[in-house]
Amino acid sequence: MTEFPKSYEPKTAEQKWYERWVEKGYFKPEVNPEGAPFCIVIPPPNVTGSLHMGHALNATLQDILTRWKRMQGEKALWLPGTDHAGIATQNVVERKLAEEGLDRHTLGRDAFIEKVWQWKKEYGDRITHQLRKLGASCDWSRERFTLDEGLSKAVREVFVRLYEDGLIYRATRLINWCPRCRTALSDLEVEHEDLEGTLTYIKYPLVDGTGHITVATTRPETMLGDTAVAVNPDDERYKDFIGKTVELPLTGRTIPIIADKEVDPSFGTGALKITPGHDFNDEAIAKRQDPQLPSITVIGEDGRMTRLAGEKYKGLDRYECRRAVIEDLKELGLLEKQERYSHSVGHCYRCKTTIEPYSTPQWYVKIEPLAKKAIEAVRNKKIRIIPESWENSYFSWMENIKDWCISRQIWWGHRIPVWYCNDCGEIIVSREEPKTCGKCKSENLKQDPDVLDTWFSSALWPFSTLGWPEQTEDLKTFYPTSVLVTAFDILFFWVARMIMMGLRFMDDVPFRDVYIHALVRDAEGQKMSKSKGNVIDPLIMIDKYGTDAFRFTLAAFAAQGRDIKFSEDRVQGYRHFINKLWNATRFILMNLSEKHRDTVLSTDIESAQQTLASRWILSRLAFTIEEVNSALEDYRFNDAANTIYQFTWHEFCDWYIEMAKTEMSEEVRLCLLYTLERILRLLHPFMPFLTEEIWQQLPVKKEKDSITISEYPRPFARNKAAETEMAYIMDAITGIRTIRGELNIPPSEELEVYIKTSTQAVDRTLKENTHYIKKLARAKTVITGMDITKPKGSYTAVKDYLEVYVTLKGLIDISSELERLNKEKKKLEESILFLQKKLHNEEFLSRAPKHIVEKEKEKYNTLIQKQEKLLESIEKIQSLEM
Repeated sequence: MTEFPKSYEPKTAEQKWYERWVEKGYFKPEVNPEGAPFCIVIPPPNVTGSLHMGHALNATLQDILTRWKRMQGEKALWLPGTDHAGIATQNVVERKLAEEGLDRHTLGRDAFIEKVWQWKKEYGDRITHQLRKLGASCDWSRERFTLDEGLSKAVREVFVRLYEDGLIYRATRLINWCPRCRTALSDLEVEHEDLEGTLTYIKYPLVDGTGHITVATTRPETMLGDTAVAVNPDDERYKDFIGKTVELPLTGRTIPIIADKEVDPSFGTGALKITPGHDFNDEAIAKRQDPQLPSITVIGEDGRMTRLAGEKYKGLDRYECRRAVIEDLKELGLLEKQERYSHSVGHCYRCKTTIEPYSTPQWYVKIEPLAKKAIEAVRNKKIRIIPESWENSYFSWMENIKDWCISRQIWWGHRIPVWYCNDCGEIIVSREEPKTCGKCKSENLKQDPDVLDTWFSSALWPFSTLGWPEQTEDLKTFYPTSVLVTAFDILFFWVARMIMMGLRFMDDVPFRDVYIHALVRDAEGQKMSKSKGNVIDPLIMIDKYGTDAFRFTLAAFAAQGRDIKFSEDRVQGYRHFINKLWNATRFILMNLSEKHRDTVLSTDIESAQQTLASRWILSRLAFTIEEVNSALEDYRFNDAANTIYQFTWHEFCDWYIEMAKTEMSEEVRLCLLYTLERILRLLHPFMPFLTEEIWQQLPVKKEKDSITISEYPRPFARNKAAETEMAYIMDAITGIRTIRGELNIPPSEELEVYIKTSTQAVDRTLKENTHYIKKLARAKTVITGMDITKPKGSYTAVKDYLEVYVTLKGLIDISSELERLNKEKKKLEESILFLQKKLHNEEFLSRAPKHIVEKEKEKYNTLIQKQEKLLESIEKIQSLEM
């Protein structure tokens, strides 16, 4: 037989097998034409993106599910694609143009869009190449892009239908505006951050000359657009002020003092300056008045003051204007005071510029009618959100949802399918570009310059990617999709909107399950960020340890509802696991010969084993298969991964292989080979490259050309009697090993062992399997019996059904051993005392980071446990009678 390599080389294997899988079409659902459909649509990464830890976790979990379902015989489709990412992509290309001394306005719209397409062609595939490196078993022949022709058709169709149904409208109102990106943003696209600001108190003189009213604001520059001062009608301080008029400083205008129940008397002075053109709450108050208060826009789309701010301030940046206004108020004696004030400030989610409430005409989706059905779908369990705890967040947001602003003032994206007649003002909403105005027949038409919010096209992703609005075979087969795997931060951006659109246009939910995974943090539990310098690059981990070790680390720590504390040490640990499995395979293959080539591994092996160890390992395999399948059904990825790990390392490698060495019969060789082959199948969704590399070299008759399309192991009957009997033997062996370890007895010393058994069944099992105990515990004699008494000068280990005695005559010098243990005891006591002082030091506890304090507490508890065991050992040694 061909010699099995001494070590696993990830880079060679990964490239070789991935190319083979794609070439052979194994990722296409057609490999299982008769199977039940299973479909995941990938959360489309931005075309500007590169693989980060969040992507890596998300893609790994999706791939585990897809490979598992494919191996279960289902018609599995993992549909890939990327998002055009309107603002993000435009920003990237604009920065590139700026380096060349250009901007989009000098280029013009068409030339700029051509530049973006060129950029996309050059760099847009980076993220998908990285997903391939991760082992993603997507059907790349079905890859989609949110601006491709089919998806663009779907977007226009949805816009027109919603407009015709009265669910899309145009309105002028305040919107979140980014002065840097020069576009509207939805509420979800604004990131709020608590910042230390200044609360400025300004006196507004009463027109009647009887005094003044003081207002407090964090944005003095907006006073130039004030149209009223509001007080709460129940505020006794201001009852006599309501209805009066004040002079608005610096403007030459006068404004009224009005009453409104929404004014908070506890904020500032209780008198609120009303700027409907630059504050959402003020706009609401203005609209409640009869007649409505006027709205004055004093800050323009570029973040600079408009002519309505006054000749002196026109053209100033808003922050320059703030400083100028404060200085001018001081000169007039109208600045009462300033104080520090912490408040929440909104920033653009893309460029981090402080947003500006800005009044401008925009397109909106009337969302409440769509939200109602989406709420019912989750409440009635047509869609399960896992973990279930996220349902409350979903309901809370959906029940208080506002109309969705879908227009963006950028050029890269789906242009809004609306045209305006320049002659009669008619608005034309159309799937195709109109030639003439339907009302006046004029050809003088102009298309709306805005594009749609990126999330509009993403909301259609589960059905547009499958061919809608055409009734394709893929759409009939795979919609609704099976599960969406996503992060919690886009639950509202994306998940809720997909549910609304799916129900509206497909009359069914877009997916049955939504699995929300946690965040990947650093080893100390801190959020990764460039500013902290704690970002871990997945590609570096892959290059260093191989894709499989990296993937398995993510899966093994992906517990529901708990963030992952990721460290390189853990990846290294699973690289050791790979080595362990590789070496186990090498041992098994070394014990096979040419006659084993094309061995048929029938499931008959499961019930045909004669040795206790073989019956036991197959029973444990049955348990593992059942547990892994159950865990994956419930999205308990960490439980599935850890079950395979425990079985492979601790039961198969540490116990069964060692026992097999004592009785290497033909039957045992087959059992070794069978169990290994089943481990590889179980492990394949988690470690695809390693398992394929080993599986291809097993000398067994294979029904399929690749493990990726082979059948996933199915549960079979356990042999609980064999598990019980083996537990007695393992207890005896671990008892002996514990004694050897506690007393530092060298492995070369063969021991004299006596075992007192509690029942006849235990005694019979040990007597029949003494060869295992002798071999694995390095014992020259093993005497068992229910009537055994503790020999003189022996050391004891107590287990549930037996007591182990090891005679120490000639093995240790008691006085030397006590001296060694007492020295160790003294060292431990010093370490414990040092930590005790540290943990009672108030300065350390208050100043040290929380994770450092926790680490010291863990260290202390470990030392205490070690001390307890040491004292127990000393007591045992002292009680010995030689």
